[in-house]
Amino acid sequence: MENKSHAFAAGLFTIVLSLAIVATLLWFRRDTTVRVPYDVVTSGSVTGLATGASVRYRGLPVGRVVQIAFDPHRPSDIVIRIQVNQSAPITHSTEASLGLQGVTGMAFLQLDEHGTDSRPLVTSDDAVAVIPMRAGLLEQLQHRGEALLSQIEVLTTRLDKFADDDTRRQLLATASSIQHAADGIDTLAQRATPVVAQLPKTMTQLNQTLASTNRLVGTLNDPNGPLIANLNRIGTAASQAGAAVNEISARVSYDTLPRVNGMADDVRAATRSVTRAADLVSDHPTSFLCGAPTPTPGPGEAGFIWPTNSR
Repeated sequence: MENKSHAFAAGLFTIVLSLAIVATLLWFRRDTTVRVPYDVVTSGSVTGLATGASVRYRGLPVGRVVQIAFDPHRPSDIVIRIQVNQSAPITHSTEASLGLQGVTGMAFLQLDEHGTDSRPLVTSDDAVAVIPMRAGLLEQLQHRGEALLSQIEVLTTRLDKFADDDTRRQLLATASSIQHAADGIDTLAQRATPVVAQLPKTMTQLNQTLASTNRLVGTLNDPNGPLIANLNRIGTAASQAGAAVNEISARVSYDTLPRVNGMADDVRAATRSVTRAADLVSDHPTSFLCGAPTPTPGPGEAGFIWPTNSR
């Protein structure tokens, strides 16, 4: 009986100790965080998301998924009930999306801010606030899959055309042309080598020419330089020559021309006298010997006789 009593006491002690350890573990693992409910509504797919999945706000864990069900009022929508830490800054700009956990394929709910409305989104058990859900990466790929497949098909068709015999021949011809062009460039480079070697000497000569030109320009721009002085002297001499020409012209106008005009008048008078003498000789040739004939007296002069035919 005594052995049985010791065995019973040992078993009872073991049971009590096990219960104490379990109670202690439950005590330390108890969750005292205050969480509030939110509903995430989506009309898309929630593949990989399950009850108990993590809810993260900008990458930080803030809650869990507690229920996934169809909306009884709108069966095309899915309502995801989540419990989020009361301290999480959920606002009217918060939107949800699906994320994948590495290579496991398990999904979690990601909350991010996509707007400027920073007012807190108030929720309670009686009036659960709704958080909209935008399409995730997988859903976007699903929506764009057909367009992507069409583009891949078009690309494949073009690649098939690109790989035909005619295209290959054209590519070979193009490569041959490029090779010929490269050979020509090589030959040109070899011929240009002597010219390049002469470039330093040519640049030196150009620099000397530019220096000479600069000196000439400086000489031309120098108001006290010999060239400007010579030009000034030439200008002065030209001015003096012009003044002398003007003086000679004035003297000719006021002295020589009147004399020439008087001489011309005398010549004209002598010409008229010669003309009269010639007329007289022509009318009376004897005037050289007997002199000029006496002119006929006019009316009122002695010896005037009226012509008979005038009566």
